[in-house]
Amino acid sequence: MIRIVIAALLVAIAAPAAAKDYVKGERPQTRGYSLAVITEGGKMVWLGGQLAVVDDTGRSLAGDFDGQVRQVFKLIGQTLEKAGGRLSDMVQMTVFITDVRLGDRLTEIRREIFGDNFPGSALITVTALANPDAKVEIQGYAVIGDR
Repeated sequence: MIRIVIAALLVAIAAPAAAKDYVKGERPQTRGYSLAVITEGGKMVWLGGQLAVVDDTGRSLAGDFDGQVRQVFKLIGQTLEKAGGRLSDMVQMTVFITDVRLGDRLTEIRREIFGDNFPGSALITVTALANPDAKVEIQGYAVIGDR
């Protein structure tokens, strides 16, 4: 049984990916996420949670929600590049924010970054993150394939 599962995983990883299909809905499109993202084949990448309390120059982003969100997406994009992909390969994300009132701003920034094809997403409000200056943390999944 384990051999069959391993063989299936190897086939799935080796298979070229088809273009992603996005299952959209009125409310999800308004809120900047897709109901589902359908892929076939490709390389699956599980992304660890990212937060950003400083920018590329070392300047503090404490108190700067927009700056933190943009920097987190930049870091995720860099991670995906190391894996052979790009930010648009994300198919699912979980977003943790420390203030529910920031949800609308997150949606605006996510729309700027992803255009009209959004990953699936969950938004969870928490009282704090691992770094007390962090206002947002994002983890997710990506499928990288032929373009």
